[in-house]
Parts: sequence; C-alpha cells; structure tokens
Amino acid sequence: MRGRQLRRAAICLLAVVAAVPVTACASGQESVGRPAAAREDGQRADPDAARRAAEKAALDAYSGYLAASRTASGRSDPRAPELVRYLADPLLSRVQLSIRDAKEHGAMRTGTVKSDPTVTAVSLDAKPATVEIQDCLDTTGYRLVYAKDKRVVPGSGGGKHLSTATATRYPDGRWLINYGATHRDQPC
Repeated sequence: MRGRQLRRAAICLLAVVAAVPVTACASGQESVGRPAAAREDGQRADPDAARRAAEKAALDAYSGYLAASRTASGRSDPRAPELVRYLADPLLSRVQLSIRDAKEHGAMRTGTVKSDPTVTAVSLDAKPATVEIQDCLDTTGYRLVYAKDKRVVPGSGGGKHLSTATATRYPDGRWLINYGATHRDQPC
C-alpha cells in the first residue's frame, strides 16, 4: 500500500515539479500589445521594448520558478518562501501539494533539471497581460528518492518532455508563473 501511494506521489510530483512544472501547447503565434497611453513627454512607448521587457521578466520568473521548486523539493518544504516569489495559483497550490505529498511519504527530490525555455506568445493587451513559454525539460538527472536512505523511488524516473507555462503580470507589476504543464506524450 505504501509503495503504491509513494508511486502515485512520485508521478504527481514529476508532473508538477517538472512543470514544472495540462491542456494544450502554445500556438506559436505571437500577439503583441500596443500601449495606448503616451509618455509625459508626448512620445509613445516603444511596443518592441515593452515586448522585450515582458519576455525577459517572464523568463526570469520561469527560471526562478524552476529553481525555487527544486530547492523547496530538496528540503521537503512546501511552504518555502521562494515559491511565492515566482508562483501564483493555481500552480503554486499544485506545487506545494506535490511537495507535501512526497514529504508525507518519506520522499524528496535531488539532482538537477536542464531547461532551455523560449517565449512563444506575448499578449500585453490581455487583461491581465500574459507570456506563454515553451521548454524542453530534461529531468533525467532529477530523482525522487526516499529521504531516509536516498534510494530512488521506483517508477519515478525522468526524461525529456515538452513543457509549457504561462507567466501573468499581476497588479503589483510582478510577473508570476500561474500555469505549468508537462506533456509526457511529447518527448523532445
């Protein structure tokens, strides 16, 4: 019984932390918002600069999300403060639940995740503004292990799979990752 529960927790943790980590992939189409308000000096804001700034902020949030998830998973700490610096609900709750489930079953994450994300869409006119990210996550070196003796949990192996995420700009100006999915049916 305990082994079955741990395997379920391992599968859940893989799906969430690998993004990392549920539905469809990004379309690859880009929609760029055009700021309507003029600056005080009468010049219009550069839409390309706004797009580049949004892309950078979203990719920084995504990178922070992966690092925070690895750290929190390695410490078995679902309430790690770094998680809320990069994640928002519903993804924040999913990641916290996954870490808690692994901890309750005596497991934790070790190792590294390799990531090479790209922006696939920018929607600055959307309310709220969003940036879609696509990644080929390599979790072959990221293991779910028993905390007591560091043995690998059976059935918890990683791989290389397409992952998608959404970064959303919140009213306070922060870009947070609030959606993430690993597409196990799409190796990369």
